[in-house]
Amino acid sequence: MIEENFDLRKARAAQWFRELRDEIVAAFEALEQTHDSGPFSEYPPAAFEVTKTSRRSDDGSDAGGGLMSVLRGGRVFEKVGVNVSEVYGTLGERAQAAMAARKGVPEMKKDPRFWASGISLVAHMRNPKVPAVHMNTRMFWTPHAWWFGGGADLNPALPFDEDTAHFHRTLQAHLDPHGADEYPRLKAWADEYFFIPHRNRARGVGGVFMDDQCSGDWEADFELTRDIGRAFLPAFLPLVEARRTEAFDEADRETQLIHRGLYAEYNLVYDRGTKFGLETGHDANAVLMSLPPLAKWP
Repeated sequence: MIEENFDLRKARAAQWFRELRDEIVAAFEALEQTHDSGPFSEYPPAAFEVTKTSRRSDDGSDAGGGLMSVLRGGRVFEKVGVNVSEVYGTLGERAQAAMAARKGVPEMKKDPRFWASGISLVAHMRNPKVPAVHMNTRMFWTPHAWWFGGGADLNPALPFDEDTAHFHRTLQAHLDPHGADEYPRLKAWADEYFFIPHRNRARGVGGVFMDDQCSGDWEADFELTRDIGRAFLPAFLPLVEARRTEAFDEADRETQLIHRGLYAEYNLVYDRGTKFGLETGHDANAVLMSLPPLAKWP
């Protein structure tokens, strides 16, 4: 069994995810207030709608929850969600089996208690020239194991090499202090994880991703997780600033909507976070926040 007193570490992790959420929400609302919003200058700036979410255990008792913050119909963001959660309880049999099959998560049947906290963000942009983006980091605890997971990846409908280079360069700069092998390791993991087998293609242009991150040094793993979060705004905001006022045509919009269909397919079929959230009874609207407001299929 792992160290029993993890309460302080859980609190620190949950607080970090909330602080990161607040920073990102403020930055995105500031973008919405920009006056030179190009093709969408007629749209009023939008603000986040914040809703408390909840999770109930099988016996109906409280099992945690979080905040779902969604901005819809803005001049920069067509839809963006930034969710934080802190949930706990016991895992059902199907979730136990999934956890027990994972590296470093033994003996789930003996003691199926769990605790999890994290932040999840998906942004679908107005202008097809601005890339969609995803970021998620989390901590998971059981009486027998703990780990961190998550990452960030860029999903442009119309890729620009310089945007991809900036996104990856910024992630690498934040990960290099953790060792020269960390960025290549997490980039390769993202390339594998965000691949769509039934389409035989990647979801986007990659980023970084990790799961079951448990080196044995909680502080080091927590700092790695925080640096992934710290990298997000400097990696993404300059791309929005550079592209949000660019002109586009109907063909660009069609490409964007079809690419969103690809994104929806991945999240509904393969994404582990979506499956876990629905399996463990978390608020379905919060779990499915990542789906785009509009999409098409060829």
